[in-house]
Amino acid sequence: MDGVIVVDKPETWTSHDVVSKVRRIANTKKVGHLGTLDPIATGVLPLVIGRATRLAQFYVHSDKIYEGIVRFGWATDTYDRDGAAAGEKTEVRLDPAELERVLDRFRGEFLQTPPPVSAKKIDGRRAYELARSGVAVEIEPVKVHVYELTVLAIDGADVRLRAHCSGGTYLRSIAHELGQAMSCGAHLHQLRRTASGEFEIGFARTLAQLESLAAEQRLTDALVPAADLLPGIPSVYVDELTTAQIRHGRNFAASPFRSMAAAQHVKAITAQGELVAIGTAVLPNLYHPTVVL
Repeated sequence: MDGVIVVDKPETWTSHDVVSKVRRIANTKKVGHLGTLDPIATGVLPLVIGRATRLAQFYVHSDKIYEGIVRFGWATDTYDRDGAAAGEKTEVRLDPAELERVLDRFRGEFLQTPPPVSAKKIDGRRAYELARSGVAVEIEPVKVHVYELTVLAIDGADVRLRAHCSGGTYLRSIAHELGQAMSCGAHLHQLRRTASGEFEIGFARTLAQLESLAAEQRLTDALVPAADLLPGIPSVYVDELTTAQIRHGRNFAASPFRSMAAAQHVKAITAQGELVAIGTAVLPNLYHPTVVL
């Protein structure tokens, strides 16, 4: 079991809850996630299993696609519906043209301040731990990129949006700042992640489905094998001797006849189709195994 299982995370569960559940289902402690989802959020939560946990570093900045509902009329201290109301609630009549003008501020590349209740670390502690302890939290803004921010529907004070953004972008912050810009307050009421990197909602399994597969000893049906991960990285096929050398940390060559001279990384794949390592270029057509499975 080395690869990724894409879970359709249920609402109210933390990402850690899902990891713990899948550890029991898969009967292994080697399970990690490729980016958390807030408890109110549902959708794509890719979990790395077995030796594939060593590949998590390559997914840190993966793009995400979300669909969510922003509710206008009041802000909350967590920027979502789980938080306490911050300020008076107001009646809202949204002007689609004005909304579109304001949304344009959140398209493209810009600096975004994460929510005070978030997993960002401040002096080694999570921001949400400090915030819940009553400690004033000041988080440095980070550069994010929103490639798409589209209004799907407007229903009274609720706006359904689709967002395609860089890793580390907070839809909660966008919702909060939209409310400030519209002078009426707003918070994220609902969120569903439909894609994370190469993993899409169509490949996701519910926890109940995973339990059923495990009971039938077919859990591998839900597994994306390690060799199929990171499709943007070209593959180099290696023989048994080269595989043994890679496992001892030795550099390995790629064919100079392949059109991948500029590739920073390659995947070393055995004749049996198993991923051995991710190699990093040290010379043209020569790679050092930086991550070995």
